[in-house]
Amino acid sequence: MYIYPATPESVREAARIIKGGGLVAFPTETVYGLGANALSPRAVAKIFAAKGRPQDNPLILHVRGIEEAARFAEVSPLAEKLARAFWPGPLTIVMRSLDIVPLVTRAGLATVAVRAPRNDTASALIREAGLPIAAPSANRSGRPSPTTARTVAEDLGDAVDMIIDGGETEVGVESTVADATGDGVIILRPGGVTREMLSEAARVLTPGGAPLRRSPGTRHRHYAPAVPLLPHRRGDVSSFAPLGRRWCYIGMTEPPEEGEPPLKKILFASAEDYAKGLYSTLRELETLCDVIVAELPEGGALGEAVRDRLKRAAGETI
Repeated sequence: MYIYPATPESVREAARIIKGGGLVAFPTETVYGLGANALSPRAVAKIFAAKGRPQDNPLILHVRGIEEAARFAEVSPLAEKLARAFWPGPLTIVMRSLDIVPLVTRAGLATVAVRAPRNDTASALIREAGLPIAAPSANRSGRPSPTTARTVAEDLGDAVDMIIDGGETEVGVESTVADATGDGVIILRPGGVTREMLSEAARVLTPGGAPLRRSPGTRHRHYAPAVPLLPHRRGDVSSFAPLGRRWCYIGMTEPPEEGEPPLKKILFASAEDYAKGLYSTLRELETLCDVIVAELPEGGALGEAVRDRLKRAAGETI
């Protein structure tokens, strides 16, 4: 396993590894991705093995833009509108897949999830490789996603052939996943592009019986620290009653004063800061405490995404 700074030379070497069927961890604006040739079933199988990822969890194809996406998916007028509004950026669009995409990459589904990342290193890698890169988060399945190269190395070690170190990621939580196969947008996973932003570009439908299987990160427990996590709503003291253990706290407001104070507390100034620091904070606190109490943010552009990740980390059904 090798860690290299993000340079043109390291990107060329990473592209060579991917074209040869290997695995490369690389930065995006959201979290670090574990990349392989999306069109090679053998290479994609290495992703599932390295992460311990369930085979029914589809992967995201990373491409350079809408024209390239059209080589792998049926780009509807709605999907094209979303892509032109938010690409490159933290929006994954679910579309009808073309046969060129292997079934293993899309978990046997008729749809495929595609996005064009905003990160310069990720874009350069896709361009240099000359093929779509399948890339879930570069961590063991179920763990908090990595926002630094060091975290990737801690989780995956020699299971990855190369890690490109692009520093801390910008957004801190995964992309929004939007289903564009119908007459309106269905948000399957909240993320870096907010519901309000999508509403300005298209009609956002109520999920109802939305096909969550089409999105990664929706049907298995994800983002979980090594110790129990208890979601907490502001003003609700019931979250603290059953503790009786060493506990830590993260949130945007002070924890209630009932009972013993937290061993450590970390407060964020905004939902955006909360999102950026969420995963690294969970990894830090899991080494200190027996349980983590996490406040569910009430607002902010990324508040919905943070609430989603905390509930999933706690094992709640969304």
